[in-house]
Amino acid sequence: MNSLSLFKRASRCFNDYPSLAKLVVVCTISGGCYVAYADANGTGGAPPVLEEIKKKKVVVLGTGWAGTSFLKKLNNPSYDVQKSIDIRYWEAECFKIEAENKKVHCRPNSESSKNGKEEFVVDYDYLIIAMGARPNTFNTPGVVENCNFLKEVEDAQQIRQSVINSFEKASLPTFSDEERKRILHFVVVGGGPTGVEFAAELHDFVNEDLVKLYPAAKDFVKITLLEASDHILNMFDKRITGFAEEKFQRDGIDVKLGSMVVKVSDKEISTKVRGNDGEITTIPYGMVVWSTGNGTHPVIKDFMQQIGQSNRRALATDEWLRVEGCSTIYALGDCATVNQRKVMEDIAAIFKKADKDNSGTLTVKEFREVIKDICERYPQVELYLKNKKMRDLVDLLKMTKGDVAKEAIELNIEEFKKALSEVDSQMKNLPATAQVAAQQGTYLANCFNRMEEAEKNPEGPIRFREEGRHRFHPFRYKHLGQFAPLGGEQTAAQLPGDWVSIGQSSQWLWYSVYASKLVSWRTRVLVISDWTRRFVFGRDSSGI
Repeated sequence: MNSLSLFKRASRCFNDYPSLAKLVVVCTISGGCYVAYADANGTGGAPPVLEEIKKKKVVVLGTGWAGTSFLKKLNNPSYDVQKSIDIRYWEAECFKIEAENKKVHCRPNSESSKNGKEEFVVDYDYLIIAMGARPNTFNTPGVVENCNFLKEVEDAQQIRQSVINSFEKASLPTFSDEERKRILHFVVVGGGPTGVEFAAELHDFVNEDLVKLYPAAKDFVKITLLEASDHILNMFDKRITGFAEEKFQRDGIDVKLGSMVVKVSDKEISTKVRGNDGEITTIPYGMVVWSTGNGTHPVIKDFMQQIGQSNRRALATDEWLRVEGCSTIYALGDCATVNQRKVMEDIAAIFKKADKDNSGTLTVKEFREVIKDICERYPQVELYLKNKKMRDLVDLLKMTKGDVAKEAIELNIEEFKKALSEVDSQMKNLPATAQVAAQQGTYLANCFNRMEEAEKNPEGPIRFREEGRHRFHPFRYKHLGQFAPLGGEQTAAQLPGDWVSIGQSSQWLWYSVYASKLVSWRTRVLVISDWTRRFVFGRDSSGI
């Protein structure tokens, strides 16, 4: 089903990279890895002292949005990144990370080579973990054995083939009408953006293309979307959620809300409907696509146990994307979560550094001198002020002191704590989206590119810098909006400023944004030509 835009996100991620010299790259694709290493020959005539400089080795795990964004932007000569030296690639799988010894253990990603004899070890100076995540099955019985997932290119190919095979099978004269209904019942589990987009695209594929080849099967096709919460697309504006549910109802897509899957067999899926006294309902199906969020890769779980993070669902990093407790390991994208520092944990230190005259109270003048650093170090402060529609922190202090004139405000430590007591309630984890991952990759590459400069002239919130941690400004995610393709050339767009648009104009905006974010011009041309063929000739329905 190569026309589905959803499937294209995982493809062609490793094309058109600059060649990297003296750079070790380990990249995972479909559970495996690519290992790249090149030795840079000494340049003729170069002074001996230059030849003795040891170049740093960087190992990158993952070629998703985070990994590719990092590699595309990394251009610091300290890592000997060049465009004229070849790299050798091996398809391999990273199965263990040794943080203490700075080693990554790999093995070839083929069934015939998993006897352990061909395992090899890659050393690193810096490790960038950007492996993404695997589907979260919530340990539901039968999911791994009977469901399709939406994570890798191979998943897309398998789903496409399964859909076509279902129509071929249902067209045979040996099946009863009841069996045809089961075979052509497609169930999507998960009402998030991925599940909704897949259900919409599958509906279009079936009704615009497949029914022309299999007209007798049209009356037996059914698409069901199961969502455990009260609405689909919960992270979107309510206007988009309502429109999506109404559109699916018009299109004949059966949306079952409050339905939690408890078991999946080879022919039936069992659900428990909330508010129905725990009654179990079984639904016959022909194909199930599971899209219910992210889980953790086994290699990441093992690594988290090594570093004392075994009770988390993702690697915890600081605001500079460095894995907590590891000075040379960074984690980006879906496999990690930024552990934002709480204001109330540092409230005494903030007060002490702001109180320059050690008077025991803060004046407005003293406070204004540290406002910028506070907002940079603790972004939840700025978000809190925005939500409360306050111009700056002085308005917050004035609210604590009542009708006192601004210039006369003086706060002791307890009053200061009271003023900021609700600020940390604004802290939220970043969404597991390509937008976040790409921004993290770009940010980290820029940090690596300016490493030497920042050693001499550190950046970041000067007054709250902790030694060895604040050479750069902390990572800040900038939300640029989100799209939800709903099928029928209609897309819902939610952009900054509470701007919501639904319709064909949003679909063309989505096409433009999607194409602009692809990794190379080659990939853009291929994807756009694929869209053009679909418009002219329809989707490819062959079994090849």
